[in-house]
Amino acid sequence: METETPAVTIPDTYNPNLLVTYKVIRGYSDAEYATDKVTSIEWDLHNARQAQKTNGVLQGKIDAVKEIICEAYADSQDQDTLRDIAEALGIELIKEVQFTASVEVSGTYSYDILSDYSDYDLDSVITDALFADSNDGNVQVDDTEVCNVREA
Repeated sequence: METETPAVTIPDTYNPNLLVTYKVIRGYSDAEYATDKVTSIEWDLHNARQAQKTNGVLQGKIDAVKEIICEAYADSQDQDTLRDIAEALGIELIKEVQFTASVEVSGTYSYDILSDYSDYDLDSVITDALFADSNDGNVQVDDTEVCNVREA
């Protein structure tokens, strides 16, 4: 079974030796302008793509090491070494824990007794009025649910 390699068509206007002036951006500093041949820019782009692929692979390996260290740390006889490895790889030794919590709230709700009392729904009023948040940057509240609303 033969497979054909598609032919690469080079445009008539392609000039690999053409000098091109382009903007070089380095962080937040002022941009610089550089002039290079198209072939040099092509190689720079190729090398950047290769470096990006390598970076992705290495980051995946660092993430795997982080997982291993976080799982083994508590039971390890050599926590100092694990800490040194984590520091060398820029790994923060943080473990996330999912949680649920119950909070009981009591309070007072005031309403006008001369208004239409048939629209009064304490459950809806309390559900709309209460929310949960965290004052600690390490705790993230993802979901809240108000349940078991009753008059005291």
